[in-house]
Amino acid sequence: MLQVRIHGRGGQGVVTSAELLSSAAFLEGRHAQAFPSFGSERTGAPVVAFCRIDDRPIRTREPIAEPDALIVQDPTLLHQVDVFGGVRRGAHVLINTGRTVADLGLEDIVDRFALVTLPATELAREHLGRPLPGAPLLGGFAAVTGAISIDSLAAAIRERFPTALADANVAAAQAAYALELTHA
Repeated sequence: MLQVRIHGRGGQGVVTSAELLSSAAFLEGRHAQAFPSFGSERTGAPVVAFCRIDDRPIRTREPIAEPDALIVQDPTLLHQVDVFGGVRRGAHVLINTGRTVADLGLEDIVDRFALVTLPATELAREHLGRPLPGAPLLGGFAAVTGAISIDSLAAAIRERFPTALADANVAAAQAAYALELTHA
């Protein structure tokens, strides 16, 4: 079972990202679940969402304490919230930023994870006209993990959003997928 935890802030589409990831896996004929966990339901408050993907039915329902993959939609959370708590050694970690690992102050964790940075907010602004990093981060996630295909992600996005918005989100996801993402 692949367990993914997504950190971000209210209003960034964290819950929607988990749902899209789950939908993409479902479209591939796999079992998936997505669910959020948040306290204050206001814009800007820290939000966590979870996604599980498996080839067999998923029976567990509790929050993911030891994820195999981590997506950080808002890099300001890196030193405010324990985003790396419980993350398995060797896990894929995708962070929304154009900054370097050294700039982020994360040199001490590079050896523990397969860390990738991706300027998702910039890609979202370019394709959507808004700073919503979910689709580009999921495109990058598909590229670095192979957990879902970009085609399944595009189909999940098209099922979720109206045509013009879907087209913009798919373009942002495909642009991220096409980047030559390398581990730090």
